[in-house]
Amino acid sequence: MAQASVTLQISTLPDAPGVYQYYDKEGKLLYVGKAKNLKKRVNSYFTKKHDNARTRMLVKRIVDIKHIVVATETDALLLENNLIKKYQPKYNVMLKDDKSYPWICIKNERFPRVFPTRRLIKDGSEYYGPYTSMKTVHTLLDLIKGLYPLRTCNYDLAEDKIRDGKYKVCLEYHLGNCSGPCEGLYSETEYNENIEAIRNIVKGNFKESLVRFKNQMKAYAEKMLYEDAQRIKEKIDILENYQAKSTVVNPKINNVDVFSVISDESYGYVNFLQLSFGAIIRSHTLEIKKKLDESDEELLELAVVELRQRFNSQSKEIYVPFPITTEEGVKFHIPKLGDKKKILDLSIRNAKYYRMERFKQAKIVDPDRHEKRIMAQMKKDLRLSEEPRHIECFDNSNIQGTNPVAACVVFKNGKPSKKDYRKFNIKTVVGPDDFASMEEVVYRRYKRLKEEEQPLPQLIIIDGGKGQLSSSLKALDSLGLRGKIAIIGIAKRLEELFYPNDPIPLYLDKKSETLKIIQQLRNEAHRFGITFHRQKRSKEALNTALETIPGIGEKTVIELLRKFKSTKRIGQASFEDLAKVVGASRAKKIITHFQNKNTE
Repeated sequence: MAQASVTLQISTLPDAPGVYQYYDKEGKLLYVGKAKNLKKRVNSYFTKKHDNARTRMLVKRIVDIKHIVVATETDALLLENNLIKKYQPKYNVMLKDDKSYPWICIKNERFPRVFPTRRLIKDGSEYYGPYTSMKTVHTLLDLIKGLYPLRTCNYDLAEDKIRDGKYKVCLEYHLGNCSGPCEGLYSETEYNENIEAIRNIVKGNFKESLVRFKNQMKAYAEKMLYEDAQRIKEKIDILENYQAKSTVVNPKINNVDVFSVISDESYGYVNFLQLSFGAIIRSHTLEIKKKLDESDEELLELAVVELRQRFNSQSKEIYVPFPITTEEGVKFHIPKLGDKKKILDLSIRNAKYYRMERFKQAKIVDPDRHEKRIMAQMKKDLRLSEEPRHIECFDNSNIQGTNPVAACVVFKNGKPSKKDYRKFNIKTVVGPDDFASMEEVVYRRYKRLKEEEQPLPQLIIIDGGKGQLSSSLKALDSLGLRGKIAIIGIAKRLEELFYPNDPIPLYLDKKSETLKIIQQLRNEAHRFGITFHRQKRSKEALNTALETIPGIGEKTVIELLRKFKSTKRIGQASFEDLAKVVGASRAKKIITHFQNKNTE
């Protein structure tokens, strides 16, 4: 039977929650998605106009649609996550840190051992975790070993073997790290009480151990066993110190998961904080590579399911920055103020720091990825039709209408390309007219690029507001380039971005990388223009002072300045000193000029 058309397949989809799968003509799975309503969601791919090129490419390749209907939206979410992890379709987001994590194991045996492991064996043992780093595990185990003496040997401590005296205590016993259960020197009941206390500690509940130690200390003190009481007090201090480092806001915030997300054009970063008895017992940030234009809501929904499964979280309450759909039986809270909001802000800060670290690493290890991300972000922020790989920025410089000049700086792939910088003397404008000056330099710049068949920029930035932008547009109109190059103006005062024919300016986030690059361009254009302007003023000043002397030319002026450093020193020099540099005839003319000037 021939393959039904995509339109026909969509028309037969149910109006029910479920998971849809897109396949190409070779039968390869391209994408897995979930939906409240399968027909509406799938149909939207083929009826909407997609801005994202990857989505357009996906839609072109779809020839077969399969679906799985489920009872609820929650089931759809879980199924989507499992299918993505199993098949890793080309167009689905990628979870970047799928690796093995350490656990703390309480072994299923008589007198249980407690140790770290990366392997989960189904032998009835208890596993706590996983933890995000082995360092955290060792810190916790060092705390536990300092509080409770535990065995480290792998002997089979069956009751009959201990009774028959099969084992002898080892060095750990003599060092005080073990209480000798192998020789029956430590009761099973007391050992199991310690194991129960350890269970509470790894869950983040220090209260039971603190109460127990305080009671022991009081009992020893009443019997005047002060050395034993001091030993227990030291354990209390260790436990309270560890707890103080872990406690974040409020001990009443109990058994809560906190999730936050930040993203850019290519990646999402989801931070997960797990709280127990007012302490953070886990922090982990998941990096997600976008394949299509996934929203923050979609990324967070995927990450919540993934991270709660991965870290085996049983918390019934979750803090998130905005409403999302996920498993049933879990209470969602969107904190607005107080301690709960502080916890959410802490999670957001963790995600931002992680993102910054990844950017720094990418700059060093993979500069291409960094450039691509910046360009994609600028394209989105500035509402451009293509990435601004080549940007040119113009600035005018004049002081009270004198020596008007302009500068053009060029950035390629977000970095200055100094060999392409250009400076302009204003030729057709008389007086301080910034608008006319801007029109002249923009016209001259792109007339020349057109004539020489040089590549044009994707973006022009004009240092100035609406007036300068309008003048620049006139230049582009006369060259037939209007609409072929994107152009914006940046006003200095509030960093407003103006677009042609749009009276309302665009305001970018003050911390955004796009605005920082635009500011860098503007500042570089200003610096380059001012430097050129100063050079021109200085040259004119020298011309006025020296080159107006009859018989003194530019070469003579340069020789004099090399020797005497300034016009003032030339005027104060003796005839003999001047003659050594430029000869007696010219020296006499210079002396006469400055004498006449002084007389005036």
